[in-house]
Amino acid sequence: MNILILGGGGREHALAWAILQNPRCDRLIVAPGNAGIAAIAECATLDIEDGGAVATFAEENAVDFVVIGPEAPLAAGVADRLASAGIACFGPSQAAAALESSKAFTKQVCDACGAPTARYGHFTDAEAAKAYVRTQGAPIVVKADGLAAGKGVIVAETLDQALAAVDEMFAGAFGGAGAEVVIEEFMQGEEASFFVLCDGENVLPIGTAQDHKRVGEGDTGPNTGGMGAYSPAPVMTDAVCARALDEIVKPTMAEMARRGTPYRGVLYVGLMIEDGQPRLVEYNVRFGDPECQVLMMRLGGQVLDLLLACAEGRLDGARVNWAADHALSVVMAAKGYPGAYEKGTPIGGLDGLAQDSAHMVFHAGTAQAGGQVVATGGRVLNVTARGASLAEARARAYGMVDRIDWPGGFYRRDIGWRAL
Repeated sequence: MNILILGGGGREHALAWAILQNPRCDRLIVAPGNAGIAAIAECATLDIEDGGAVATFAEENAVDFVVIGPEAPLAAGVADRLASAGIACFGPSQAAAALESSKAFTKQVCDACGAPTARYGHFTDAEAAKAYVRTQGAPIVVKADGLAAGKGVIVAETLDQALAAVDEMFAGAFGGAGAEVVIEEFMQGEEASFFVLCDGENVLPIGTAQDHKRVGEGDTGPNTGGMGAYSPAPVMTDAVCARALDEIVKPTMAEMARRGTPYRGVLYVGLMIEDGQPRLVEYNVRFGDPECQVLMMRLGGQVLDLLLACAEGRLDGARVNWAADHALSVVMAAKGYPGAYEKGTPIGGLDGLAQDSAHMVFHAGTAQAGGQVVATGGRVLNVTARGASLAEARARAYGMVDRIDWPGGFYRRDIGWRAL
């Protein structure tokens, strides 16, 4: 098969790495890719949010299957355009992708199907939102309704922080994503991620993970797109997974089908678990980043078969083969992230690192310049390892981190601390 992956981050590097292990993959193209992806696959320059351009490229390159990595092309309707061209595609339609592109839409779906989630209010002007905040008190969670690259969520611990967050969002701190705001109760418990494939009718759980969103050790400081992750998540017991499926995922999928917008793709189910009861924090309509990296390390080449079964409506006959293992990923980010940071700083020490089923450095924001790898983004490398235990995976990951020479970067030394 000829396969095209859309995206250029750590998630797409991990997907490419796993898919390449499957003998069904003959040719792999990633658009736009990055320096790490270029070492294992062809990279192409392509506007991945232009469905017509993607469909034309796929036809010209005899692509059999397209895997859409990030959320923006899904929200732009690229999956719909590929479907109309008769090209097999992994990823939901534009209408179904509203489960991520509009937090208010997700809340309405949860209301309709009875899925447990946080109490909330939905606002289109700042004064009404601030009046609601004053009524509810703090702590409270302020969310930009639209896509904000994983950064449009502020957990306000005081009333002043919450009111300031409302003002920031309506003033354009998150662009158009903050034109509408959802304000939620602060949920107590432990947060985890549950990943489920859905083909419009059937659902297939494919793994659990936990990530570290805050920039500082001990889970302190501002939220980021994720500073590290590990899989499986200890809090996601068989009983919790079963409740999440029965009380949240399956009712949501039934409601989406009832609305005439069946969901097909991976559903990232962000959960808060307290006393064994899962409640929905958010849905994402793509693999998480850096959660995808730890899932791909554990799943390997079977991922392609699972994604194809999902896209072709065959999940009722699909099975996941899990090893009794663990994976952990450490994000190396540019100094200053999630605020302003310098681009173009050189990264050394990568060539001597092992690249095998237990050790991988997935590139998130890199390019080749002057014969060396340079940083081009905020989150730059995902140093990822597998082990028989989480402690072993963690030791291997930090062993690799310690050999990377990047004065312009930083990382947390405590990824996995809650589980360990």
